[in-house]
Amino acid sequence: MTTRKEVADRAGVSIAVVSYVLNDSNYVKEETRRKVLQAIEELGYETNMAARALKMRKTEQLAVLINHMGNPHEAGLLLRIEEHAAKHNYMLFFQTFQKEKESKLKALLNGRVDGIFLLGQSLQEDTLHHFRKQNIPIVSVTTPVTRTEDVTCIDLDWTFEYARLIRLLKAKGHKRIAFMAIRDPEHPLQHRLGAFRRAMETERLQLEENDVFYADEGGLQSAYDKIKPSLSSPDRYTAIVSANDLMAAGIVAACRDRAVHIPNELAVAGSEDILMSSQTAPPMTVIHYPREKVGEIAMEVMLAKMQKRPAADRILQATLVERKSS
Repeated sequence: MTTRKEVADRAGVSIAVVSYVLNDSNYVKEETRRKVLQAIEELGYETNMAARALKMRKTEQLAVLINHMGNPHEAGLLLRIEEHAAKHNYMLFFQTFQKEKESKLKALLNGRVDGIFLLGQSLQEDTLHHFRKQNIPIVSVTTPVTRTEDVTCIDLDWTFEYARLIRLLKAKGHKRIAFMAIRDPEHPLQHRLGAFRRAMETERLQLEENDVFYADEGGLQSAYDKIKPSLSSPDRYTAIVSANDLMAAGIVAACRDRAVHIPNELAVAGSEDILMSSQTAPPMTVIHYPREKVGEIAMEVMLAKMQKRPAADRILQATLVERKSS
């Protein structure tokens, strides 16, 4: 079995530096860290925990890569996945995903987990290849921007769901409907914009480019800042749909501060049905994302993949909850 000294010799550093890298210390320069991680991969080095896991072929742990712990929708998903994982004697640990630090995932998770849940992140091919070699299955709750055969996905048919919401808005006289998206082209919710475009086409409505708003982040404040200037325009959209409920809440707050009446002057709708969406003034019309069912199915799919059974993508149906914002 490869030792830390052999890793240190390969990387040209001390054993202490190897330990710092394994413990994710901030005292190591990024160039040195890359050398050590490369040496670890080349030599197939495993920590004691990883070696034990390899011997037992089971850690009874699953990782979930999250985007933002403060997002109520993600927090609800985590609770449901954790609930169903516990029924099968699995523990979860959560790790915030940072694209620029993706290379560290291999050392962090290697031998420590039996499977990985994504919340829509797109992993690089070398990362996927690493976990493929380790026989660590990956399941994504939310469809990543970049699809791969390694990752089984659980999601809604967003084109269908948005078309149903658009029909509701059309029935109330709305023909010019805007959309609040997220600027980052690799963000896990980016595909909802594409689905909304397709839904508008299906319903024979045109989505004007000026009616697509890109928040820098998927939060309330970023949506508030982005939408507020447009609300004073006399020739604007009469309804807006948001890719998530936090941004929809930001739109509601901006309307309040601009004295724009909801729904008489603007209809607002969200995409997840977090608790906040029923507490805004007025309460928001939303697509109800079935978090409990998604958590159950996510664990079913993960178990199937760990047991080498067939595990296809799963598409669930949501419900439309009409409230006073439309």
